[in-house]
Order: sequence, then structure tokens, then C-alpha cells
Amino acid sequence: MSANSIERDQMEYDVLIVGGGPAGLSCAIRLKQLNADLTVCVLEKGAAIGAQALSGCVMEPQPLDKLLPEWRNSPPEICVPATRDEFSLLTKKRAFRIITPPQMNNHGNFIVSLGQLTPYMAAQAEALGVDVIAGFAAAMALHDDAGAVVGVQIGDMGIDKDGKPGPNFAPGPEIRARTTVFAEGSRGSITKTLIAKYSLDADSSPQTFGLGFKEMWQLPEGRVEPGLIQHTIGWPVDRNTYGGSFLYHINDNRVYIGYVAGLDYKDPRFKPFEAFQQFKNHPSIKKLLDGGELLTYGARTIAAGGYQSLPKVEMPGAMLIGCGAGLVNVPKVKGVHQAVRSGVLAAEHVVETGGTAGFDARFRASPAMDELRKVRNFKPAFKKGLWFGLANGGLETITGGRTPWTLKNKVDYKQLQRLDQYTSPDRDWIATRELKPRDRQAAVYFAGNTHDDAQPAHLKVSDTSICADQCAKEFGNPCQNFCPAGVYEMVDDGAGGKRLQINASNCVHCKACDIKDPYGIITWTTPEGGSGPNYSNF
Repeated sequence: MSANSIERDQMEYDVLIVGGGPAGLSCAIRLKQLNADLTVCVLEKGAAIGAQALSGCVMEPQPLDKLLPEWRNSPPEICVPATRDEFSLLTKKRAFRIITPPQMNNHGNFIVSLGQLTPYMAAQAEALGVDVIAGFAAAMALHDDAGAVVGVQIGDMGIDKDGKPGPNFAPGPEIRARTTVFAEGSRGSITKTLIAKYSLDADSSPQTFGLGFKEMWQLPEGRVEPGLIQHTIGWPVDRNTYGGSFLYHINDNRVYIGYVAGLDYKDPRFKPFEAFQQFKNHPSIKKLLDGGELLTYGARTIAAGGYQSLPKVEMPGAMLIGCGAGLVNVPKVKGVHQAVRSGVLAAEHVVETGGTAGFDARFRASPAMDELRKVRNFKPAFKKGLWFGLANGGLETITGGRTPWTLKNKVDYKQLQRLDQYTSPDRDWIATRELKPRDRQAAVYFAGNTHDDAQPAHLKVSDTSICADQCAKEFGNPCQNFCPAGVYEMVDDGAGGKRLQINASNCVHCKACDIKDPYGIITWTTPEGGSGPNYSNF
């Protein structure tokens, strides 16, 4: 049975929003605030709204205050006002406090759980008449004869490992709309195809990404200072690798701890997950965590290219908003306020114009784009090393981003050097074995991961022969290094060689493989709706 021969149900809306994060939900809410008669649907691939919402997360509240002024009357359980900031440079044994950059001044901001905030926003959207549908993954965009986007097809359910309909097969319906808004988040699977189809990135630098890890720890009484926000740079990465940490002290003796490694790194032997574990064993961090209990773990990529990597955000019939468009402010380490801004702006544009034409120009003239323009050179400068990056950051701050140049970004996977081209520093990964999780398999457990093993692998490798031969010789199979969940494993093939084994049920949907694979042969696709990690209480 071919996909084209399957009879599919159809649902019709005025506006379809793909993605139930802060961008998509803000768009839905604003649409109904402006025109209660519009039919609006929010489609979320996670099992529930918030199940796959993972962010730091320190939030600038002003855009949300404007959209939902009453949110502070019933905030999520984790919502702690920021009290003070610390910024440190780490060496292997010591931590040196340095001046906190102005962009990291968090006075007036809140430490929140995005997994708790988004269900609140979804409830507000539903109260306005929005259809919020979770547990169904958009598999592909639909187009009319003229090439315009007219909605999405939901992925089929009940497909067996061979790709054939099983006994519980249910064909995915088509959800059609006059306007489709894509708010899929970082490296959205459909967004990626649309950017290519419509050449939306023809006039921009390549997007660049970071791989972020986050955990929540329960700590002994007296160690947590609610509202304290700490960031570090330096160790355990070398000066030519971009990396940094965050610690957000919240209520009930808990702390968020996380680490972000730039995926533009050159070292084929670098292991981001192990670098995070190594960071937790730094003397200044271990004394905080020692005796505590790990509660939850997650990982996902962050679109970090900023101003110069922003693709065109409109196409016939559709728009891009939120992290899927690349709106994170890297120096601030924040993106939620930008997501809300972009969702609101998209809604206002649809109501005022009835379509998508002109949205790109409108967005580029907005405060959200102006914010990105002022910090456009911050992240690219670190490609020249830690000290150059810090010096440039100071210059950008002093000038308010009015330097006359714009540094370009490069494709992340093309930065990876061959084994014979790069001398890796001695990182002593054994130091990562003391604090939980001690390995990636254990970490997946703390992500609340759920995948039906009977479904086909949603990670598609177009030519696995490259893995066993060419990639092994040239790069040492770096998929085994950069994947934070142990999805990719080279195992004996039974004939004296090696073959790639894909442990798809481990996947935490970070999408690093889709970005960092040096041959560009891995494609991340959506598994059955509801599959993946569950961060609802994170």
C-alpha cells in the first residue's frame, strides 16, 4: 500500500500552528484575541503540551505580560524571581569570578519551568476556542498545485519495523489551513525541508547550533539560594571550543544545572555529554551537588546563529516563528521572550493582512530583530577563540552593537576536522564517572523517554556503508560522540567488521545528529506522535 493510495480524513482550519511551545501558543492566543471567529488549531507532537518543552529557562516577562497580563496571578509551580547573578571563568581546579556582562543582568526576570508554563498557555488558548491537539506529529507539509503550503499530514500510526501497516494501523489525517505557522523549535523537521524548498536561507549565513543539556537536582537543605543565577565559561572545553554552563537556583532546595556546547567544534573526539559530566565534577560544582539527587535530565539543540543566520520567515501559505526561525539571543542565553514576540507578531500580521505576504519585512523591522542585530557578532567571534570572543563581546557591549561589520557563520558539520588533521587535548573523560548519570543510557532513563520499539527507526541514514568504512577512518564515527543518548553504536557485523546499529528508542529528540554528521547523511524525522522524552515536570 503506497502513501498516496491511503484514504485520509481531512480537517480544515483558518490557521494551523505546528508546535505547542511558547511561540505557537502565543500565536494562537493572539489570533483569538484579535478575531474570535477564526478557527485555529495547535498541533503538538509530544504526548502532552509541555512534554517536550526544554529550556534553561530564565524568561524576560514583558512580552508575556503584554499577551497574558493575568499570568502572574497563577504562575507555574516553578517560577522564581531572579535575585542576583554570578559569572565565572573556570580552570581545571578553580573558579574565578569576573564581571557579569550587562546582557546577563537578570533583574526583573523569572526562572521558570517551560514544561509547566506551556500547559498554562495552552489552557488560555483553549478557553479562547483554540483546538490544542497533542500526541500527533506532523510528518510532512502539504502543497497546492501552485506550490503554496496548505497544511500538514499527520504521521501514520501503527507502522511496523518494516515500514508496513501493522494490525493497529491508523492513517494520519490531513490538517489543512489557509495559513500554516511553523513553530517546531530548533531544527524542525518540516521547517528544514521548507527552508530548502523555498530557498529561504539564500541570503543568510548558515544556521549554527549549540547542544544543550539540562538537569534538575534535589539538594540538601541550605545549599540553594532561590533566585541565584550562575553562568560559567572555560573548562572543561579548550579555548578553541565554545561552551558554557548555567545554574539556576529554584524553590524547594532544587537547582537547574545545564551546559551548552557549540556544535561548530572541530575536534572529532570531543564528547559533549561527557564534557557536561566533567563540568559537574569541577570542585566548585561538585561541592554543590554532592549528596544531592538527580531528578530529571534532558538535551536538545539550540539555534544560535542569530541575526545573520535568520532565514526568510515567510513563504506562500506559511510562516516561521520562534526557535525554528533562529531567534535565540545567545549573549542573554534566552529565547522565550523572542518566541512570544514572534508568535504575537505573526498573529497580528495574519489578522491584518489575511495572509503571509510581507511578514518577513515586518519581522525584520520589529524589536525582536533589532535585539538580534545588536548582538550579531557575539557568537561568531568565539570561533577565533575564547579570548578573542570575550574581547569582542566587550566591544559589542560598549558600542551597543553598532560595529560596522557583521561576522559570518559557517555550517557546523563542515567544521569537524579529520582524525589525522586534529590533535585533541587530553580531557581525562574518566573524571565524569562520579556524579549521576554516569553514562548516556542512564541519562535516557531520567528523560522519561518512551518509544514503541515496534515502529520504524525515525533516524534515517541514507548510506550506512559510509559509517563502517569511510567515516570510521576519517572521523572515528563521531555520531557515537555527539549523540547524548547512545542512539548510534558501531557493533560487530558477524563477519569481522563493524556495522551501524541505531538504538532509536533512546532518542531524546535533540537533533544533534541531523546537524553534526560530517557527511550530512542522517535525517531526523518525527516518530509516532507522543513518542520521545517527557519533561512536563521539568
